[in-house]
Order: sequence, then structure tokens, then C-alpha cells
Amino acid sequence: MVNLISNDVEKFELAITHIHNLWLAPVETMVVLILMYFYVGLSGVAGIVFMLLFIPIQMWMGKKTSKYRLATAIETDERIRLMNEIISGIQVIKMYTWEIPFAKLVELSRRKEIQQIKKISVIRAIMMSFNMFLNSTTIYICVLVYFFTGNVLDAQYVYVVSSFYGILRSTVTTFFPQGVTQFAEASISVKRIKQFLQHDEVQLDSSSTFLNAFRSSEKTNKSVGIHLKDVSVKWTKSLEENALDNLNVEVESGQLAVVIGPVGSGKTTLLHTILGELEPVSGMVDVGGSISYASQEPWLFVGSVRQNIIFGQRFDARRYYEVVKVCALERDFALFPHGDRTIVGERGASISGGQRARINLARAVYKRADIYLLDDPLSAVDAHVGKQLFEDCITGYLKNKCVVLVTHQLQYLKDAKKIYLFGSKTIEHTGTYEEVQNSGRTFTQLLSELEDVLDEEDAEEYETEENEDIKPARRRRVSTKEVVPTNVKMDPQIEKESRGSGTIGWTVYKSYFVSGGHWCKILILFLIFAMTQALASLCDYFLTFWVNMNQIKKMEENETYLKNQEISRIVEHGTFTVDPNTYNGSRILSNNNSIITEHTPFQEFWLTHMTDQVLAIAYTVIVLMLILMTITRLLVFYRFCNKASIRLHHNMFYKIVYATMRFFTVNPSGRILNRFSRDMNQVDEALPVTLLDTLQISLTVVAITTVVTTVNPWMLLPTIIMLTIFYFMRVVFLATSRDIKRLEGITRSPVYSHLTASLQGLTTIRAFGAQEILKTEFDNYQNSYSSAYFMFLCANRAFGFWLDMHCVVFIALVTLSFLFFDTETFGGSVGLAISQSLNLTGMFQWGMKQWSELENTMTCVERIKEYADVVPERDEKRRDPAKSWPEKGDITFEHLNLRYVAGEAPVLKDLTFRIQSSEKVGIVGRTGAGKSSIIMALFRLAINEGKIVIDDIDTATISLNRLRSAISIIPQEPVLFSGTLRKNLDPFDEYTDESIWNALEEVELKTVVTDLPQGLESKMCEGGSNFSVGQRQLVCLARAIVRKNKILVLDEATANVDPYTDALIQTTIRRKFSSCTVLTIAHRLHTIIDSVKVLVMDAGRMVEFGHPHELLQNTENGVFYELVQQTGRTMAENLIGIAEESYNNSISNQH
Repeated sequence: MVNLISNDVEKFELAITHIHNLWLAPVETMVVLILMYFYVGLSGVAGIVFMLLFIPIQMWMGKKTSKYRLATAIETDERIRLMNEIISGIQVIKMYTWEIPFAKLVELSRRKEIQQIKKISVIRAIMMSFNMFLNSTTIYICVLVYFFTGNVLDAQYVYVVSSFYGILRSTVTTFFPQGVTQFAEASISVKRIKQFLQHDEVQLDSSSTFLNAFRSSEKTNKSVGIHLKDVSVKWTKSLEENALDNLNVEVESGQLAVVIGPVGSGKTTLLHTILGELEPVSGMVDVGGSISYASQEPWLFVGSVRQNIIFGQRFDARRYYEVVKVCALERDFALFPHGDRTIVGERGASISGGQRARINLARAVYKRADIYLLDDPLSAVDAHVGKQLFEDCITGYLKNKCVVLVTHQLQYLKDAKKIYLFGSKTIEHTGTYEEVQNSGRTFTQLLSELEDVLDEEDAEEYETEENEDIKPARRRRVSTKEVVPTNVKMDPQIEKESRGSGTIGWTVYKSYFVSGGHWCKILILFLIFAMTQALASLCDYFLTFWVNMNQIKKMEENETYLKNQEISRIVEHGTFTVDPNTYNGSRILSNNNSIITEHTPFQEFWLTHMTDQVLAIAYTVIVLMLILMTITRLLVFYRFCNKASIRLHHNMFYKIVYATMRFFTVNPSGRILNRFSRDMNQVDEALPVTLLDTLQISLTVVAITTVVTTVNPWMLLPTIIMLTIFYFMRVVFLATSRDIKRLEGITRSPVYSHLTASLQGLTTIRAFGAQEILKTEFDNYQNSYSSAYFMFLCANRAFGFWLDMHCVVFIALVTLSFLFFDTETFGGSVGLAISQSLNLTGMFQWGMKQWSELENTMTCVERIKEYADVVPERDEKRRDPAKSWPEKGDITFEHLNLRYVAGEAPVLKDLTFRIQSSEKVGIVGRTGAGKSSIIMALFRLAINEGKIVIDDIDTATISLNRLRSAISIIPQEPVLFSGTLRKNLDPFDEYTDESIWNALEEVELKTVVTDLPQGLESKMCEGGSNFSVGQRQLVCLARAIVRKNKILVLDEATANVDPYTDALIQTTIRRKFSSCTVLTIAHRLHTIIDSVKVLVMDAGRMVEFGHPHELLQNTENGVFYELVQQTGRTMAENLIGIAEESYNNSISNQH
């Protein structure tokens, strides 16, 4: 999608500019052909025929360009998709030390892309070489035909032929090939855009905001909220297996239906079916009323918290604050630096998981709807917060609504009117709590995990608090606007994208050229350019010399008198004149009183030994050398440019992937993707063309100026004046266009950020019927970008207009100089001077435009260089410990302070504690306590002050790769990447298939993977979307089992799984990691209550540390005791009993 918007649309736009050349070139060619025939005969026609022979070649090359352009677009899509995945999962990649495997994937994708770009470059080099030598070659053909048909070459013929071919040169050799190339590339882009636009679209139901995929022709009872009868669905039509089979669901208004079941059983798929995201293959789906939806993985866009909650609805202050209260967000708003106008990062990166879940829930509740679909909103919060959300929000605020709740919190089942128990892809049991309880063993097994929790009606009420970690609010540019005006004031500290100012610095040009090769290679490239230009000038000079030799011979034969000094100037300076007897308007100098009888030795040699046949052979050799050097020059040049773009991309990618987490905090993904898509595309394709034109035209202008001013010194003064005027015009133009170009780049980033965010939250957007809102926002961003781009085009056109005006004045000055200041120049010389001045001004015009465009395009290199200069994570080369380190897993924190931003207050303050080998330690605390920050410190993802010692080695003294690879982590939000399942488990290919299968068997995924079409080699969808959240969590556990590290960190790893999977994970950890040190961050206290120690955090400080049983003895002001009591009386008693039993067991084991 990003590539379609950034590159394919641009190809279509460029084609509109050049497509007219496809019909203009043939018309111009026919007119010139007719005029040529009348003026010079068949020899002139021969040249045009030769020129027309290149058109089929250009058409064939255009077809090849189209083919390679499609291949390039496919590879670019893959590279951008990979980059999007890397940016989205960068924290997991860093903690797993997977930078190198992903770098290899990107390098492989980039290599494939460059291979296609190289093919396009070769074709483009050959087509552009036509522009350099085709005019000279065509004149050469005409001259040889004219000569071998018995004619003597004279100035009149050469001048007329040169003038006519000068007209066709740009049209046939430049503009027509550009039209062919752009049309071919645009054809592929249009096909890709067409293919995307022809995908099936979800239709909006006429009676509600429900997106209906399949509807019965007969309406059911209006009182029924949701009615599914014998429904089977597929994710896509091409799949053979159904996603769900034979569903029967009926939920009426005012009812609460709870959906439970193991991970991967189809609970979320049911909600997607109701939303119309899946197309039923059989059965009937009928939904009566509007729908609101809270996704399992919270979707937040870059904007204020209030904007995320309101999301397109009219602001109702009373309802808003009621929703905030029932969703337990009041205390969070008090903690946020700017209350509910605090900006949340992309995907809610600046706040904790529990806060994301509750804001996501608040958005669903705030919307006035008839049906509320809530996909596991209670998993990411503490038990007491979940209880408040269930009682105050789900069964309180929404008591008169039709509510479908997917959950793993089985203690709430008794309050459900209906329970739907999922098995594998179908509903196994339906009914009330009592009915389902008596229906089979499956339900009983599920309940066995939380038997003691089911009777909590008499639980005590406690202040709503959440066991989460609030990270420092990350300031970002707002990328989503509020739909209706409110009194929300934007965070004034949002970090905006940096924009360069002034001229493009020399360092930017240097970085590009040095990326292409060493200075020696740059010098060789320049010499090749100079030699090619010298040969081009030699072609013109030699033809003039040949004509002048014939003129001298004719003068001698007719005993024509001219001054010796005039003869010397004709021969030595390469000028030519026409025969006064055959060219009207020419005249012989008035004082010719000497007969041509004496010559210099140089003149005598050429007149005696150089026959016309010898001159024809010499001319042929020069033209062939020009053709060879032109093609060689362009091939070498494009190879140089390809190498430069490869290295620039390489440098930028490695600096980005090894950048600090702070970098990804303050830079939205769209901003980063902009560099890798649009800017990189400009460097790959547009910059070489612009740079080539600038270099080629600069050398051509120097050559022409040298020849013309030598022939006619009067040309020197107007040339200097023209250069001066053009230079100052360029300065004025660039002062504006350069900044407009930079502004264009900045306004483009929000387009990509908005597009990426919209794609990530597509289900939520559709459920809220917010498509038009998002389209309006996209249009606003696109309009801002288009305005900047249009300003840039207008500035270019204005510059071109004033260049043309000054060029007309210059030609007039040259012509008048001959009329008023020169009375002794032959008509041929006058014709040469005027024709060369026309060429010179044309060169100046295009050269100035391309020179200016070069600097504008170099802003892309400047933006890439900005990211290539990003400061990486601090990781000096050090001597790493032995491969077996750590052997014990002993961890010591010594006076540790952690900061996310240098200069800001520390998030962790003076932490000092020790975790001994093989200890299982739970980490708990209230909101903002600093739990997740301990993980950041352990993995050195932020700025550490103090020491963290693992097995007697200070972690600051070893490399990041060695440190992070020694610690396994199961993150709260499981991440799978596209690629094979095996690569997701073992990206370095370090382990055998047997060990991987064993790990999958341990987490009970072996059967699931075996059922996949290709087993371990099965491809994962982007984000692992073909696995459920619970299954992804089990894959993360399998990763940890395979790696066999001595230290394991669990960051609320069981938040989104059912009780059975939770128990499976806990049992597996106790069995497989019994000899390992395990740190568990948890809000489900039952998962850590039997730990050897519990670390209690508050406001970034350690307030308690010890065995849970010991901490629970502090009933007066113990923080851990208070947290346990907040779970409710029954649960608290259960937890205290478990802690006591664990303590007694540990004491007995010591004895």
C-alpha cells in the first residue's frame, strides 16, 4: 500500500507530462522529412530514415522497461513490507538480538530490487546514449550519402542538415524515449493500482453501521440483536478449510453473552463474522442495530487520549466523563502529564498495555450503539480493575445493551445470560452457566483453574488501581485530527519532523559521491565524461574542418583572393563559410588583393595528403569512438549511481535498526517509511537522470562556449552576461524551491503514517463506520502534500518561463551584434554563430532547470543522510565473556537509575537488590511503579546509571548483542514476523528440527504446526495474523525453550490467554526453567504468589523485596499486602494460603 501511494501514483503522474511526446514526435518528424527532401534531396531523407530505425528499438526497450518496472515494484513492495514489520516490532527484535537476521532479509530484498533497477538502468543508459550520439550519427549518414553520390561537401548543405536535425534531436532522442519509458512504467503502475482497486470491497449495510458480508432475505424478529444460523465462514475464498463451522448464535437486546474457549478456537473470528469481515459460505447472518467494537489488540492512533476515545462521535461532556469513570481512567488522567490531552504514541506506544486496553474499551463504550462486541478487554488489567470494569461498565453502564464479551476471566460467567463455549472452530456448548456446567468435561476442565474465584460477589470494594507501568509520555506530531471541535489543546511539546534550511551542504554531495566509490573512481568517471564530450566536440569540429578544406580547394581552383590571415583563421580555428557564388547574403571581403599561392607546412600537408576519402574514414572513426564512449560512459555512470544508492540504503538501514528506542518513540513509522520508500526511490531512479543531465550539459556548454567564442569573440560578452543573469535567477529560484521541496517531503510523512495506522485499525474503523472520517483526514493530509508539490511545480514553471524570456533576448543580442558591430564576417560564420547560440541557450535553459532540480532532489539524500547519522545504541567494542555465560543466572542491581531521555528525571531511582541463581522472582506494583522499566534496564534499552551485574560481570562492559542474547523474554504482546515459522523460532539456524519440534510439543503446538500445509516451513502472515494471540504467545514460549538461556523474563506473558493456556505456560516454565532465574512481571497475582521472592515497586523505587509470605506479614502499611487484599476477600485468602505453603516448602527444602 505504501509503495502504491509513494511510487506507483507518481509514475502515473509523470506519464501525463510526457505522453504527448508519443504523438508529437511523429508529426515533427514528418514535417522535417518533407522540408529536408525539398532542400537537400534524398541524402537528407537517408538520415531521417536512419533515425526512424531507432524507434522500434526504443519501443522494444520500453517494453523491457515495463517488464522490469513491474519486477522492481514487486521487490520494492517486499522491502517496504519488511521495513514496516521491523519498525513495528523493533523492541522485540532488539531484545531477541534479531537485527542481523532481519538485516539479511532486507539486504536480500534490496539486492533483488537493485538487480531489477540495474536492468532498467542499462536500458535507460542505452536510450539516453542515443541523445548524445544519434544527432552526430544522423548527420554522418547524410554526409556520407551526399559524398558517395558524387557531391562536394559545402557549408550550405551542412548548415541546413544540422539545423533540421537540431530540431528533431530533442524530440526524437530525448522526449520520445522519455514518453515511451514513462508510458511503459505508468502502464505497470496503472495495472497495479487497478488490481488493488478491483479487490472486493465490504459493503455498508443500508440500515445500520454494520458492515454486512451476507444477509438473509427474510428479516428475523426485530428484538433480536444478533442472529447467526448454521453459519460457516472462510478467511478468504481461496482457502479450502473453513475458519468457523456451523455457528448458531442468538443474543437479544439487554443480554450479556460471554464467549470462552481455548486459544485459537475461533472466538475473535466469531466477532469478525458478526462485523462482516468474513464472508459466510453458508447459513444466515442477521444483525439488528448499530455495532460498537473493542478489538483484542488495542488500536490507538497518534493523537490525544480524548481524540482516541471520541473517535468521530459528537463530543458529549457528560457521557464522556461517565465513560472515563466506568472505564477506570480517572486516576490515569491524573497521572498523565497533560491529562486526557496527552498525546499517545503510534499504536499507543507511550502508555502501558492496561491503559491502552481501557482507552480502547472506552472508545467502544462512548459510542452510542445497540450492540457492543468486546474482544477480551479484561486480560490486560489487574483483577480488581477487571472487576470494576465488569461491574461498572459491562454489566452496569451497558446493562440494557446487547453485549458479546470474549474473555478468559471465567469468574464472570455466572453473570452471563448466555455462554458460548468454543472448541475447535465451532461452538461446542451453549446456554446459561448451569446448563453449560452440566454439558461436558471441557467446561469443567476450564473451571478447574479458577474454582476458588467464582464466588466473589461479597468481595470488598477497593480503589481502582492498575498494576501497570506508565512510561514517559512520548511527544509526537499529531497524525489524526479530532472530528469535532472541542476544548482539547494539543501537547505543545510534540516533536515535529526536522527540516533542513539553506543550501544543500557540500557534505550531502560528498556523502553521495563517496557512496558511489573512492575518489579515484570519481576522477576516472569525470575523465570518461570529459573524453566523451571532447569526442562530441571533435565530431562538429572535424566536419567544419572538412567543409573548410573543400572551400579552400574551391577557392584555389577559381583563383579566389583572400587575405592570408583569413585563410589561417579558417583552417586553424575550424570555422567554415559558404561559397559566395552559391549562397545569397554572403560576401567577399573588400580588400582581397592576394592570390592564394602560399601555405603553411600544416596547411600544405592537409591539402596534399588528406583526400576526401581519407577524411571520410577519419570522420567514421571519430563517430564510432563517440558511440562507444557514450555507451561506456553511461553504463559506468549508472553503475556508480546504483552503488551509491545501495550504500546509502545500507548505511541508513543499519543506523535505524541499531538506533535507540528513543528514536522510534519520537519518529512515527510513516516518517521512517517515507525515507525508505519515496526518498529512496528518488535516489534510485530520479537522481541519476538529473545528475547525468547536469554533468552532461555543463560539459557541453563549456565546449560550445569555447568553440563559439573562439570563432566569434563578440559572443563572449553576451555569453558572460547570460551566465551572470542565469546564475542570479537560479539563486533566487533555489531560495524558494529548495525549501518547498523540503516542505513537500515533510508533508508527505503524515500521509504514510495515517495510511499505516488506518490499515492496522481497519476492523475498528469499519466497526465504527468511520471510513468517511478517515478518508477525509487522508484527503486533508494529501491536500497538504499536494499543495506543497503544486507550489514546487509552479516555481519550476515560473523559472522556466523567465529563462525562456532571457534566452530570446540573448539570441536577439547575438543577431544584432553581427548587424551593427561586425561587417567582415562571412554569412556561413554568421549562420554558425547563430545556430550555436541557439544550441547554447537551449542547453542553458535545460541545464539550469536540471541543476536546480538536482539540488532539489539532493534533499532526498539529505533526508537519508539525516537518518544515516542517527546516533546508535551505545555499544563500544568490548571483550565479551565466554559463550557459556551466564552459567548461574545471578543478577545484582547496584544503585541503578534509568532515564528514557538524557536530562529528564530518572524513571528508576537507586535500585539495589540481588536475585540469586535459579530464583523465581515476581515484580509487582501500581501504575507508574517502574516494572517494565526494569526490563528496559536489564536489556539496556534506555540510559542506565549504576550497575547491573550478572554472574559477577557488569553488563555495561559487554556488547549489547552478547547481553541480550543471554536473556530470554516472553513479551506481553507476542510478535510473529512474516516468513517461515521455523525462522520465527530459530532465525540463526542454530538448532535442529528435533529440538524445535520438542519445544512445540512442550507448549502443545505440535499438532497445530503439523496440520499446517508445510509444517515448520509454513509462511506466517504479517504480524502472525494466521495465529491467534494465545498461539503467538505459545510460540514465544517455544522460542525461550529452544534458546535454553539461564535467565528468563516474562512481561505479563499470560495476559491474553485462557486459564488452561495460562496453566500450561506456568507448568512449562516450572518444568523447563527450574534451574533458571525467572523474572515475572504480572498483574495476576496468582502467577507469582508462589515465587521465591517478590519485588514490589512504587514510583520507580523498590519498596519491598522478599518472599511473598514474609511481605504479607506486614499488614499495617505493606504495599504487597494491600495489592493482595484488593483482589477480593476470597482470592486474597487463597493467595495468602499459597504463599504460606510455598514458604514452608522452601524452608523444609533448605533443611
